[in-house]
Amino acid sequence: MKRLILLLLLIVPLIVSGCSSNKDNTSTETSSSNNEKVPLTVSAAVSLTDALEKMKKQYEKDHAVDLKFNLAGSGTLAQQIQQGAPADIFISANEDWMDTLEKDQDIISDTRKDITGNRIVMITGKDSDYDISSIADIDPKKIDQVAIGNPESVPAGKYTKQTLENSHLWDTLSPKVVQAKDVRQVLSYVETGNTDIGFVYESDAKISDKIKILATADQDLHDPIIYPGAVTSESKHKKEAKEFMTYLQSDEAQKNSGSVWFSKMSKVSPHE
Repeated sequence: MKRLILLLLLIVPLIVSGCSSNKDNTSTETSSSNNEKVPLTVSAAVSLTDALEKMKKQYEKDHAVDLKFNLAGSGTLAQQIQQGAPADIFISANEDWMDTLEKDQDIISDTRKDITGNRIVMITGKDSDYDISSIADIDPKKIDQVAIGNPESVPAGKYTKQTLENSHLWDTLSPKVVQAKDVRQVLSYVETGNTDIGFVYESDAKISDKIKILATADQDLHDPIIYPGAVTSESKHKKEAKEFMTYLQSDEAQKNSGSVWFSKMSKVSPHE
């Protein structure tokens, strides 16, 4: 009998300890689950790279999300979404691609908002002798090659073509045009001296110390440059996506981006 009592005295504390341990583990797992961040994929025009990266750290600090950026030309991103690529938010560098996705019901229409705008600038290499102050002053005879985004898929290329057409320069310059997959590739062509001049967004030009801006395109020479954003129809995290869209339109986003991209637009589209 004494042996039985002694055995019980040894076993009971172990059982209690085990229950307590399981309870603690359960609590830890629940806490970990509650603190888990929601992955949020933002497919955005590559010209927004620096602004988005600058605001990423602060936004993640204040919200339980893990921002993942898929950055490329707007046409490429739109086609990816059409083909079922995962994305929670799409931000285009022009309205045409957003219109296409809205028509196909690939975005949620009532989440569509205009985020920001931009400007087209003509650039050349930092050490280049080419020196003019207006696009109208371009002398095609002095240009061997000019880099622009592909007008069929890159909004910046489309705006550039419109600018050159309205400046009566497209016909003489088009044989010398080198088409790029996006504005960052245009920037690279000019930085490395592979082309004499190039046309990019002002936002892209300002991140490089290897080029100089020669001139800014008159906004009357091309369609308004507006960056619309929207939550995708297939988003698995619509609540968090809508919250990020709201944030992008805030003064806080403009401050955290540290960029001209998130300044107030001078021209407002029907979606604003």
